[in-house]
Amino acid sequence: MKTLGLENGGATISIRAARLAIGGTVAGLGFLGALHALSPEFDPAWRMVSEYANGRYPWVLSLVFACWGISTCALAYAIRGQLRSTSARIGLGLLVLAGLGEAMAAVFDLNNITMHNVAGVFGMGCLPIAAMIISIKLGRTSEWSGARRSLLVSADLAWISVLLLVASFALMVGTFMATGLPTPTQAPKVLPAGVIGLVGYANRLLVLSYYLWVIVVAREAIKLGSPKTVRRVVQQGSLTRANEV
Repeated sequence: MKTLGLENGGATISIRAARLAIGGTVAGLGFLGALHALSPEFDPAWRMVSEYANGRYPWVLSLVFACWGISTCALAYAIRGQLRSTSARIGLGLLVLAGLGEAMAAVFDLNNITMHNVAGVFGMGCLPIAAMIISIKLGRTSEWSGARRSLLVSADLAWISVLLLVASFALMVGTFMATGLPTPTQAPKVLPAGVIGLVGYANRLLVLSYYLWVIVVAREAIKLGSPKTVRRVVQQGSLTRANEV
């Protein structure tokens, strides 16, 4: 397995950026939790996170997306030196696009349909792909091999959550159409009888799964970039070269 340049003093990992990634994720999660308490009128079972923009505290939602974007971009910066192949760089680029999309959602809420959709395509669409590419590439290296399982499991959860979101949305639309009622132009305050609304839970699971992957990668980056780990890698490398001589 190829090494990641830790023999150069761990300069390829930014511990500060990795910590910022975790901090931004925790802050975003805190603001999202606060929204559930501040705006209980939005049923989390079937109301999407973006709908909090039409509540009494849209600025809190903006903080959620801002922290989300910061954490994702910070992670990209933290591990940029660990991803050197062409495919890995593509994954890194997609991760940056995901962060930019998440940050865009802080400015363009769901009432700005076009830009919010663009933000959604970047933020929600790019991260699962980036997570899989990056997790596979990092897991194949010697330094990251110990975290291979957690990397892949968290990356799998990200794209599975997307499938669950699509499936739950289709289920809600399908059961709504089965009622024979006209499709509303705006989200009703309550769902008609017979309509199965789970899309809100799926949406929140998606957010949590994206957060989880960022935390998993950032934590491992902090461990690998610590002076203690770097010294051990350097010593092992020196011992190997000495034995070869």
